[in-house]
Amino acid sequence: MVINIENILSEISEDTQLNLDILNDFLKIKSISTIPEYANECMKAAEWLKNYLTEINLDTIIYESEGHPIVYSEYKSQKAASKTLLFYGHYDVQPVDPISLWNSDPFEPTISEIDGEKCIVARGASDDKGQLLTFLIALKYFFKNYGELPFSLKIILEGEEECGSKTLPIFLKDYEDKLSADIAYVCDTGMWNKNTPAITRSLRGLLSEEVEIIGPNRDLHSGEYGGVAWNPIRLLSEIISKIYSTDGKIMIPGFYDGVSEVQENVKTSWSQLEFNQTDYLNKIGQITSSGENDRTIFEKTWSRPTFEINGIYGGYTDEGTKTVIPSSASAKITCRLVGKQDPKKILDNIHSFIKSNVPEGIKVNFKGSDYCKAIEFDTDSEFFSVSSEAIKEEWGKAPVYTGGGGSIPVVEVFKTQLNMDTVLVGFALDDDRIHSPNEKYNLSSYVGGIRTWARIFSKFV
Repeated sequence: MVINIENILSEISEDTQLNLDILNDFLKIKSISTIPEYANECMKAAEWLKNYLTEINLDTIIYESEGHPIVYSEYKSQKAASKTLLFYGHYDVQPVDPISLWNSDPFEPTISEIDGEKCIVARGASDDKGQLLTFLIALKYFFKNYGELPFSLKIILEGEEECGSKTLPIFLKDYEDKLSADIAYVCDTGMWNKNTPAITRSLRGLLSEEVEIIGPNRDLHSGEYGGVAWNPIRLLSEIISKIYSTDGKIMIPGFYDGVSEVQENVKTSWSQLEFNQTDYLNKIGQITSSGENDRTIFEKTWSRPTFEINGIYGGYTDEGTKTVIPSSASAKITCRLVGKQDPKKILDNIHSFIKSNVPEGIKVNFKGSDYCKAIEFDTDSEFFSVSSEAIKEEWGKAPVYTGGGGSIPVVEVFKTQLNMDTVLVGFALDDDRIHSPNEKYNLSSYVGGIRTWARIFSKFV
Protein backbone atom coordinates (compact mmCIF):
# COMPACT_ATOMS: atom_id res chain seq x y z
CA MET A 1 0.00 0.00 0.00
CA VAL A 2 1.58 3.28 -1.15
CA ILE A 3 0.13 6.37 0.51
CA ASN A 4 0.29 9.80 -1.12
CA ILE A 5 -0.24 11.80 2.04
CA GLU A 6 -0.01 15.16 0.26
CA ASN A 7 -3.03 14.31 -1.90
CA ILE A 8 -5.03 13.38 1.21
CA LEU A 9 -3.99 16.55 3.06
CA SER A 10 -4.92 18.70 0.08
CA GLU A 11 -8.33 17.06 -0.16
CA ILE A 12 -8.97 17.56 3.57
CA SER A 13 -8.23 21.28 3.28
CA GLU A 14 -10.42 21.62 0.18
CA ASP A 15 -13.30 19.88 2.01
CA THR A 16 -13.27 22.23 5.02
CA GLN A 17 -16.88 23.33 4.56
CA LEU A 18 -18.06 19.75 3.93
CA ASN A 19 -16.40 18.57 7.14
CA LEU A 20 -17.81 21.53 9.06
CA ASP A 21 -21.27 20.54 7.86
CA ILE A 22 -20.70 17.06 9.30
CA LEU A 23 -19.69 18.56 12.65
CA ASN A 24 -22.67 20.94 12.61
CA ASP A 25 -25.04 18.03 12.08
CA PHE A 26 -23.51 16.10 14.98
CA LEU A 27 -23.48 19.10 17.33
CA LYS A 28 -27.22 19.66 16.90
CA ILE A 29 -27.92 16.44 18.82
CA LYS A 30 -28.61 17.29 22.49
CA SER A 31 -26.71 14.33 23.96
CA ILE A 32 -26.62 15.51 27.59
CA SER A 33 -25.89 12.35 29.55
CA THR A 34 -26.45 13.70 33.07
CA ILE A 35 -30.14 14.56 32.57
CA PRO A 36 -32.49 11.55 32.13
CA GLU A 37 -34.84 13.53 29.87
CA TYR A 38 -32.12 13.53 27.18
CA ALA A 39 -31.72 9.74 27.00
CA ASN A 40 -33.36 9.65 23.56
CA GLU A 41 -30.91 12.30 22.34
CA CYS A 42 -27.98 10.17 23.56
CA MET A 43 -29.35 7.23 21.60
CA LYS A 44 -29.77 9.52 18.59
CA ALA A 45 -26.08 10.50 18.83
CA ALA A 46 -25.07 6.85 19.04
CA GLU A 47 -27.14 6.05 15.96
CA TRP A 48 -25.63 9.03 14.13
CA LEU A 49 -22.13 7.68 14.82
CA LYS A 50 -23.08 4.15 13.84
CA ASN A 51 -24.45 5.39 10.52
CA TYR A 52 -21.33 7.47 9.84
CA LEU A 53 -18.93 4.62 10.65
CA THR A 54 -20.95 2.11 8.64
CA GLU A 55 -20.95 4.43 5.63
CA ILE A 56 -17.15 4.70 5.64
CA ASN A 57 -16.77 0.90 5.69
CA LEU A 58 -16.47 -0.01 9.39
CA ASP A 59 -18.40 -2.87 11.02
CA THR A 60 -20.28 -1.11 13.81
CA ILE A 61 -22.70 -2.03 16.59
CA ILE A 62 -24.54 -0.18 19.32
CA TYR A 63 -23.91 -1.82 22.70
CA GLU A 64 -26.68 -1.29 25.24
CA SER A 65 -26.69 -1.95 28.97
CA GLU A 66 -28.27 -0.04 31.86
CA GLY A 67 -27.02 3.40 30.83
CA HIS A 68 -26.41 5.26 27.59
CA PRO A 69 -25.20 3.13 24.66
CA ILE A 70 -21.64 2.58 23.48
CA VAL A 71 -20.76 2.59 19.79
CA TYR A 72 -18.19 -0.05 18.88
CA SER A 73 -16.45 -0.57 15.52
CA GLU A 74 -13.88 -3.00 14.19
CA TYR A 75 -11.70 -3.14 11.10
CA LYS A 76 -9.28 -5.95 10.24
CA SER A 77 -6.36 -5.00 8.01
CA GLN A 78 -5.43 -7.30 5.16
CA LYS A 79 -1.79 -6.36 5.59
CA ALA A 80 0.35 -9.00 7.29
CA ALA A 81 1.83 -7.99 10.63
CA SER A 82 -0.10 -4.70 10.69
CA LYS A 83 -0.46 -2.74 13.90
CA THR A 84 -3.76 -2.64 15.76
CA LEU A 85 -4.97 0.70 17.10
CA LEU A 86 -7.79 1.32 19.57
CA PHE A 87 -9.48 4.72 19.55
CA TYR A 88 -11.62 6.11 22.38
CA GLY A 89 -13.88 9.16 22.44
CA HIS A 90 -17.19 10.23 23.94
CA TYR A 91 -20.30 11.70 22.35
CA ASP A 92 -22.07 12.90 25.49
CA VAL A 93 -21.91 16.54 26.54
CA GLN A 94 -22.37 18.66 29.64
CA PRO A 95 -25.63 20.47 30.49
CA VAL A 96 -25.88 23.99 29.07
CA ASP A 97 -26.88 25.89 32.24
CA PRO A 98 -26.90 28.80 32.70
CA ILE A 99 -28.59 29.19 29.33
CA SER A 100 -28.84 32.97 29.78
CA LEU A 101 -25.06 33.32 29.37
CA TRP A 102 -24.99 31.75 25.90
CA ASN A 103 -24.77 34.17 22.99
CA SER A 104 -26.70 31.73 20.78
CA ASP A 105 -28.59 28.45 21.01
CA PRO A 106 -26.02 25.91 22.32
CA PHE A 107 -27.36 23.26 19.96
CA GLU A 108 -27.48 25.49 16.88
CA PRO A 109 -23.78 25.78 15.96
CA THR A 110 -22.56 29.18 14.84
CA ILE A 111 -19.30 30.38 13.33
CA SER A 112 -17.79 33.28 15.28
CA GLU A 113 -14.50 35.13 15.31
CA ILE A 114 -12.88 35.16 18.75
CA ASP A 115 -9.52 36.86 19.28
CA GLY A 116 -8.93 36.83 15.53
CA GLU A 117 -9.65 33.10 15.17
CA LYS A 118 -12.68 31.58 13.45
CA CYS A 119 -14.45 29.16 15.80
CA ILE A 120 -17.49 26.96 15.86
CA VAL A 121 -19.57 27.69 18.98
CA ALA A 122 -21.85 24.98 20.41
CA ARG A 123 -22.08 22.63 23.36
CA GLY A 124 -19.71 19.71 22.70
CA ALA A 125 -17.73 21.54 20.00
CA SER A 126 -14.47 20.89 21.83
CA ASP A 127 -15.50 18.33 24.45
CA ASP A 128 -15.61 15.91 22.73
CA LYS A 129 -17.58 15.88 19.47
CA GLY A 130 -15.22 18.06 17.46
CA GLN A 131 -12.23 16.19 18.83
CA LEU A 132 -13.46 12.68 18.08
CA LEU A 133 -14.58 13.70 14.59
CA THR A 134 -11.02 14.78 13.71
CA PHE A 135 -10.10 11.09 14.01
CA LEU A 136 -13.18 9.66 12.32
CA ILE A 137 -13.11 12.07 9.38
CA ALA A 138 -9.42 11.32 8.75
CA LEU A 139 -10.41 7.67 8.41
CA LYS A 140 -12.90 8.63 5.71
CA TYR A 141 -10.14 9.92 3.43
CA PHE A 142 -8.14 6.71 3.67
CA PHE A 143 -11.12 4.58 2.73
CA LYS A 144 -12.08 7.01 -0.02
CA ASN A 145 -8.61 7.09 -1.62
CA TYR A 146 -7.38 3.56 -0.93
CA GLY A 147 -10.38 1.46 0.04
CA GLU A 148 -8.58 0.24 3.14
CA LEU A 149 -6.54 1.22 6.20
CA PRO A 150 -2.87 0.36 6.73
CA PHE A 151 -3.69 -0.93 10.23
CA SER A 152 -6.36 -2.81 12.13
CA LEU A 153 -8.68 -0.66 14.21
CA LYS A 154 -11.08 -0.83 17.12
CA ILE A 155 -13.20 2.17 18.13
CA ILE A 156 -15.03 2.78 21.43
CA LEU A 157 -17.31 5.81 21.60
CA GLU A 158 -19.17 6.09 24.90
CA GLY A 159 -22.07 8.22 26.08
CA GLU A 160 -21.41 8.51 29.81
CA GLU A 161 -17.99 10.14 30.14
CA GLU A 162 -19.60 13.22 31.68
CA CYS A 163 -21.59 11.22 34.25
CA GLY A 164 -19.29 8.49 35.55
CA SER A 165 -18.90 5.96 32.69
CA LYS A 166 -21.01 3.32 34.44
CA THR A 167 -21.62 1.28 31.29
CA LEU A 168 -18.00 1.26 30.13
CA PRO A 169 -16.64 -1.27 32.70
CA ILE A 170 -19.51 -3.65 31.80
CA PHE A 171 -18.72 -3.28 28.10
CA LEU A 172 -14.98 -3.80 28.64
CA LYS A 173 -15.66 -6.97 30.61
CA ASP A 174 -18.04 -8.32 27.95
CA TYR A 175 -15.69 -7.45 25.07
CA GLU A 176 -12.32 -7.93 26.78
CA ASP A 177 -11.29 -10.79 24.47
CA LYS A 178 -11.95 -8.57 21.40
CA LEU A 179 -10.16 -5.41 22.49
CA SER A 180 -6.51 -6.44 22.24
CA ALA A 181 -4.50 -3.71 20.51
CA ASP A 182 -0.93 -2.42 20.29
CA ILE A 183 -1.84 1.08 21.46
CA ALA A 184 -4.83 3.21 22.41
CA TYR A 185 -5.36 6.73 21.13
CA VAL A 186 -7.57 9.24 22.97
CA CYS A 187 -8.48 12.64 21.50
CA ASP A 188 -9.82 14.41 24.60
CA THR A 189 -6.87 16.62 25.56
CA GLY A 190 -5.39 19.84 24.27
CA MET A 191 -2.54 21.83 22.80
CA TRP A 192 -0.18 24.01 24.82
CA ASN A 193 -1.37 27.00 22.80
CA LYS A 194 -2.86 27.53 19.35
CA ASN A 195 0.57 27.24 17.72
CA THR A 196 2.18 24.60 19.95
CA PRO A 197 0.90 21.01 19.84
CA ALA A 198 1.13 18.67 22.80
CA ILE A 199 1.01 15.02 23.78
CA THR A 200 -0.06 14.25 27.34
CA ARG A 201 2.55 11.86 28.78
CA SER A 202 1.04 11.31 32.23
CA LEU A 203 -2.14 11.59 34.24
CA ARG A 204 -2.18 11.99 37.97
CA GLY A 205 -4.21 9.50 39.97
CA LEU A 206 -6.72 10.44 42.63
CA LEU A 207 -7.37 9.33 46.20
CA SER A 208 -10.22 10.68 48.32
CA GLU A 209 -11.14 10.22 51.97
CA GLU A 210 -13.19 11.90 54.68
CA VAL A 211 -12.05 11.82 58.30
CA GLU A 212 -14.11 12.55 61.41
CA ILE A 213 -12.57 13.26 64.83
CA ILE A 214 -14.97 12.54 67.71
CA GLY A 215 -14.25 14.01 71.15
CA PRO A 216 -16.94 14.37 73.81
CA ASN A 217 -20.18 12.46 73.49
CA ARG A 218 -22.13 15.70 72.89
CA ASP A 219 -21.57 19.41 72.31
CA LEU A 220 -20.39 20.95 75.59
CA HIS A 221 -20.70 24.36 77.25
CA SER A 222 -17.28 25.97 76.86
CA GLY A 223 -17.63 27.77 80.18
CA GLU A 224 -18.02 24.51 82.06
CA TYR A 225 -15.72 22.26 80.03
CA GLY A 226 -13.34 24.63 78.23
CA GLY A 227 -9.71 23.73 78.94
CA VAL A 228 -10.73 20.24 80.06
CA ALA A 229 -12.51 18.50 77.20
CA TRP A 230 -10.61 17.81 73.97
CA ASN A 231 -11.85 20.05 71.15
CA PRO A 232 -12.06 18.01 67.91
CA ILE A 233 -11.57 21.12 65.74
CA ARG A 234 -8.31 21.89 67.53
CA LEU A 235 -7.17 18.27 67.21
CA LEU A 236 -8.02 18.16 63.51
CA SER A 237 -6.19 21.45 62.93
CA GLU A 238 -3.09 20.17 64.73
CA ILE A 239 -3.08 16.98 62.64
CA ILE A 240 -3.38 18.95 59.40
CA SER A 241 -0.55 21.27 60.43
CA LYS A 242 1.76 18.27 60.88
CA ILE A 243 1.14 16.99 57.36
CA TYR A 244 3.23 19.71 55.66
CA SER A 245 6.85 20.64 56.30
CA THR A 246 8.10 24.22 56.06
CA ASP A 247 9.56 23.50 52.61
CA GLY A 248 6.24 22.19 51.28
CA LYS A 249 6.86 18.46 51.48
CA ILE A 250 4.19 16.02 52.68
CA MET A 251 5.18 14.30 55.91
CA ILE A 252 2.94 11.21 55.75
CA PRO A 253 5.39 8.27 56.08
CA GLY A 254 5.92 6.51 52.75
CA PHE A 255 3.98 9.14 50.81
CA TYR A 256 6.69 9.54 48.15
CA ASP A 257 7.26 5.81 47.62
CA GLY A 258 6.94 5.18 43.88
CA VAL A 259 7.52 8.82 42.88
CA SER A 260 10.30 9.06 40.30
CA GLU A 261 11.98 11.92 38.49
CA VAL A 262 10.73 12.98 35.06
CA GLN A 263 12.69 11.92 31.97
CA GLU A 264 15.30 14.51 30.99
CA ASN A 265 13.93 14.99 27.46
CA VAL A 266 10.56 15.85 28.99
CA LYS A 267 12.07 18.31 31.47
CA THR A 268 13.95 19.94 28.61
CA SER A 269 10.75 20.41 26.60
CA TRP A 270 9.05 21.94 29.65
CA SER A 271 11.89 24.41 30.14
CA GLN A 272 11.41 25.65 26.56
CA LEU A 273 7.71 26.40 26.95
CA GLU A 274 6.45 29.95 26.71
CA PHE A 275 5.30 30.55 30.28
CA ASN A 276 5.12 33.52 32.65
CA GLN A 277 4.89 32.31 36.25
CA THR A 278 3.89 35.74 37.60
CA ASP A 279 1.01 36.06 35.16
CA TYR A 280 -0.05 32.48 35.85
CA LEU A 281 -0.24 33.12 39.60
CA ASN A 282 -1.81 36.57 39.28
CA LYS A 283 -4.71 35.11 37.29
CA ILE A 284 -5.71 33.12 40.38
CA GLY A 285 -5.05 35.98 42.79
CA GLN A 286 -1.75 34.61 44.05
CA ILE A 287 1.77 36.06 44.32
CA THR A 288 3.75 33.01 45.42
CA SER A 289 3.36 29.29 44.83
CA SER A 290 2.55 26.60 47.36
CA GLY A 291 3.94 23.07 47.24
CA GLU A 292 7.50 21.82 47.29
CA ASN A 293 9.87 24.80 47.28
CA ASP A 294 12.48 23.15 45.04
CA ARG A 295 10.05 22.28 42.21
CA THR A 296 8.84 24.25 39.19
CA ILE A 297 5.17 24.98 38.48
CA PHE A 298 5.18 22.33 35.74
CA GLU A 299 6.66 19.71 38.06
CA LYS A 300 4.15 20.55 40.79
CA THR A 301 1.13 20.21 38.51
CA TRP A 302 2.26 17.41 36.20
CA SER A 303 4.69 15.14 38.04
CA ARG A 304 4.45 15.61 41.82
CA PRO A 305 1.84 14.28 44.27
CA THR A 306 -0.40 16.48 46.40
CA PHE A 307 -2.31 16.29 49.67
CA GLU A 308 -5.20 18.75 49.83
CA ILE A 309 -7.89 19.59 52.38
CA ASN A 310 -10.99 20.26 50.26
CA GLY A 311 -13.37 21.01 53.09
CA ILE A 312 -13.35 21.24 56.87
CA TYR A 313 -16.32 21.62 59.19
CA GLY A 314 -17.49 21.17 62.78
CA GLY A 315 -19.16 23.01 65.61
CA TYR A 316 -21.29 26.12 65.27
CA THR A 317 -21.10 27.82 61.85
CA ASP A 318 -24.18 30.09 61.75
CA GLU A 319 -24.09 33.84 62.41
CA GLY A 320 -23.19 35.08 65.85
CA THR A 321 -21.55 33.14 68.67
CA LYS A 322 -22.45 29.89 70.35
CA THR A 323 -20.07 28.94 73.14
CA VAL A 324 -19.74 25.23 72.56
CA ILE A 325 -17.00 22.68 72.35
CA PRO A 326 -18.19 20.56 69.42
CA SER A 327 -18.45 16.82 69.72
CA SER A 328 -16.88 16.22 66.30
CA ALA A 329 -15.02 17.80 63.40
CA SER A 330 -14.49 16.50 59.88
CA ALA A 331 -12.27 17.12 56.88
CA LYS A 332 -12.53 16.03 53.25
CA ILE A 333 -9.19 15.01 51.78
CA THR A 334 -7.94 14.34 48.26
CA CYS A 335 -4.51 13.38 47.00
CA ARG A 336 -3.28 13.63 43.42
CA LEU A 337 -0.96 10.69 42.79
CA VAL A 338 1.90 10.21 40.34
CA GLY A 339 4.25 7.51 39.07
CA LYS A 340 3.92 4.18 40.83
CA GLN A 341 2.40 5.40 44.06
CA ASP A 342 0.18 2.70 45.56
CA PRO A 343 -3.16 4.29 46.56
CA LYS A 344 -4.00 1.52 49.03
CA LYS A 345 -0.69 1.84 50.87
CA ILE A 346 -0.96 5.62 50.93
CA LEU A 347 -4.49 5.38 52.31
CA ASP A 348 -3.33 3.01 55.04
CA ASN A 349 -0.47 5.38 55.90
CA ILE A 350 -2.84 8.34 56.08
CA HIS A 351 -5.11 6.44 58.45
CA SER A 352 -2.16 5.44 60.65
CA PHE A 353 -0.77 8.98 60.70
CA ILE A 354 -4.08 10.49 61.79
CA LYS A 355 -4.74 7.82 64.43
CA SER A 356 -1.25 8.22 65.88
CA ASN A 357 -1.82 11.94 66.42
CA VAL A 358 -4.97 11.84 68.57
CA PRO A 359 -5.02 11.48 72.38
CA GLU A 360 -6.19 8.34 74.11
CA GLY A 361 -9.97 8.01 74.11
CA ILE A 362 -10.51 10.15 71.01
CA LYS A 363 -12.29 8.30 68.21
CA VAL A 364 -11.46 8.54 64.52
CA ASN A 365 -13.92 7.54 61.81
CA PHE A 366 -13.04 7.22 58.13
CA LYS A 367 -16.16 7.66 56.06
CA GLY A 368 -15.16 5.91 52.87
CA SER A 369 -12.50 6.29 50.20
CA ASP A 370 -12.10 5.99 46.48
CA TYR A 371 -9.00 6.01 44.29
CA CYS A 372 -7.43 5.40 40.92
CA LYS A 373 -3.75 5.02 40.12
CA ALA A 374 -1.59 7.47 38.22
CA ILE A 375 -0.56 6.70 34.67
CA GLU A 376 2.80 7.48 33.03
CA PHE A 377 3.98 6.48 29.57
CA ASP A 378 7.38 5.96 28.00
CA THR A 379 7.78 8.85 25.56
CA ASP A 380 10.60 7.00 23.80
CA SER A 381 8.22 4.23 22.66
CA GLU A 382 7.46 3.61 18.98
CA PHE A 383 3.95 5.04 19.12
CA PHE A 384 4.95 8.24 20.89
CA SER A 385 7.80 8.73 18.41
CA VAL A 386 5.58 8.12 15.37
CA SER A 387 2.87 10.41 16.68
CA SER A 388 5.36 13.13 17.57
CA GLU A 389 6.90 13.00 14.10
CA ALA A 390 3.51 13.31 12.41
CA ILE A 391 2.42 16.17 14.67
CA LYS A 392 5.66 18.06 13.98
CA GLU A 393 5.11 17.70 10.24
CA GLU A 394 1.65 19.26 10.51
CA TRP A 395 2.25 22.03 13.06
CA GLY A 396 5.84 22.92 12.22
CA LYS A 397 7.18 22.14 15.68
CA ALA A 398 7.53 19.06 17.85
CA PRO A 399 4.78 18.51 20.41
CA VAL A 400 5.44 19.31 24.04
CA TYR A 401 5.14 16.31 26.36
CA THR A 402 2.83 17.77 28.99
CA GLY A 403 1.40 16.16 32.08
CA GLY A 404 -2.25 15.96 32.99
CA GLY A 405 -2.94 17.36 36.44
CA GLY A 406 -6.24 15.51 36.56
CA SER A 407 -7.35 11.96 35.79
CA ILE A 408 -8.98 10.19 32.83
CA PRO A 409 -10.23 6.92 34.38
CA VAL A 410 -10.57 5.08 31.04
CA VAL A 411 -6.84 5.47 30.44
CA GLU A 412 -6.12 3.67 33.71
CA VAL A 413 -8.58 0.93 32.71
CA PHE A 414 -6.80 0.47 29.36
CA LYS A 415 -3.53 0.07 31.26
CA THR A 416 -4.64 -2.14 34.13
CA GLN A 417 -7.35 -4.21 32.44
CA LEU A 418 -6.12 -4.39 28.83
CA ASN A 419 -2.37 -3.90 29.48
CA MET A 420 -2.31 -1.15 26.87
CA ASP A 421 -0.58 2.24 26.81
CA THR A 422 -2.39 5.33 25.55
CA VAL A 423 -1.22 8.25 23.42
CA LEU A 424 -3.26 11.30 24.37
CA VAL A 425 -3.39 13.61 21.35
CA GLY A 426 -5.86 16.50 21.38
CA PHE A 427 -6.37 19.89 19.76
CA ALA A 428 -8.45 21.73 22.37
CA LEU A 429 -7.29 25.09 23.74
CA ASP A 430 -7.43 26.56 27.24
CA ASP A 431 -9.94 29.17 26.10
CA ASP A 432 -12.38 26.68 24.56
CA ARG A 433 -14.76 27.21 27.53
CA ILE A 434 -15.26 23.50 28.03
CA HIS A 435 -18.23 22.85 30.40
CA SER A 436 -19.07 26.57 30.26
CA PRO A 437 -21.41 28.74 28.21
CA ASN A 438 -20.24 29.55 24.66
CA GLU A 439 -18.03 26.49 24.33
CA LYS A 440 -16.04 26.73 21.10
CA TYR A 441 -13.53 24.88 18.92
CA ASN A 442 -11.15 26.75 16.65
CA LEU A 443 -11.50 25.87 12.96
CA SER A 444 -7.71 25.62 12.85
CA SER A 445 -7.90 22.96 15.60
CA TYR A 446 -10.59 21.06 13.71
CA VAL A 447 -8.97 21.08 10.26
CA GLY A 448 -5.46 20.75 11.69
CA GLY A 449 -6.63 17.84 13.83
CA ILE A 450 -8.04 15.96 10.84
CA ARG A 451 -4.80 16.54 8.92
CA THR A 452 -2.72 15.44 11.93
CA TRP A 453 -4.56 12.13 12.27
CA ALA A 454 -4.13 11.51 8.54
CA ARG A 455 -0.38 12.00 8.96
CA ILE A 456 -0.32 9.65 11.95
CA PHE A 457 -2.23 6.99 9.99
CA SER A 458 0.26 7.21 7.12
CA LYS A 459 3.11 6.26 9.49
CA PHE A 460 1.67 2.76 9.92
CA VAL A 461 1.99 1.71 6.27
